[in-house]
Amino acid sequence: MKYGFITAHQHEFRVTRMCQALQVSRSGFYAWRHRVDSRRTQENRRLVERMWLLHQATREAYGARKMWQALRREGLRCGRHRVARLRRLAGIMALRRRRYIRTMQARQPVSPLPNRLAQQFAVAETNRVWAGDLTFIPTGAGWLYVAVLLDLYSRRIVGWAMSEGQSPTVVIEAWLMAWRQRRPAPGLLHHSDQGKQYTASLYQTLLTRRGVILSLSRKGNCYDNAPVESFFSTLKNELVRHRQFQNPTDARQAIFEYIEGFYNRQRLHQALNYPSPEEFEEESDP
Repeated sequence: MKYGFITAHQHEFRVTRMCQALQVSRSGFYAWRHRVDSRRTQENRRLVERMWLLHQATREAYGARKMWQALRREGLRCGRHRVARLRRLAGIMALRRRRYIRTMQARQPVSPLPNRLAQQFAVAETNRVWAGDLTFIPTGAGWLYVAVLLDLYSRRIVGWAMSEGQSPTVVIEAWLMAWRQRRPAPGLLHHSDQGKQYTASLYQTLLTRRGVILSLSRKGNCYDNAPVESFFSTLKNELVRHRQFQNPTDARQAIFEYIEGFYNRQRLHQALNYPSPEEFEEESDP
């Protein structure tokens, strides 16, 4: 596979340099190039070519396990360890993920509403529990605020909205989008943190009039709303941290395409045993 690596990258680096770095001879490399490849080598080459295409199509987001699942869904027979080995030799790497580190224990003041969800993130039906949160995205011309509502059953983003200012209406717009599309029955549990947009009387009144039950995380405890925190981490790791948006308009378009074009419809979700959120909902419909 060292020779295969040299062949794949000879348009980027000098063959002599790569041979020295990999501790192989130039004569051995050129002799290998004229040798008839074994069937296994040919299969590996085709598999690596497919993995490179898949790597680009999935925004360089998949690690070895998720890429293996995606290849299996395409009908390709290959082992997980083989995929991991070929990825490593071909230099295919997922975008680096920054992990949240809790550096201190937050004090827990009394919440204005109880934490009814209580970290019970496994939900049996769609439109029974929605979790919401708000984050901000940096651009070259200011911040873009993004609010989402996530259905805990399928982990699908059912409502979202964006604002160039920290407007209290951005969470209302996300709620209205989700409500119009899903029309949940009374008794829906809505969970969020204690941000001022979610504790505002206007927002809470809007929801309770629809028969929604409200739940709030404990103050400063990100784990009480972990699925939405995880989505924002994924969004920032796979989209935001690896590009610089010139202005909020550019960020809006990219985030729209990520949520509706990739995350909801294509991205394999480990918590769902590897379908996309849309596929998971379709498979569960009676």
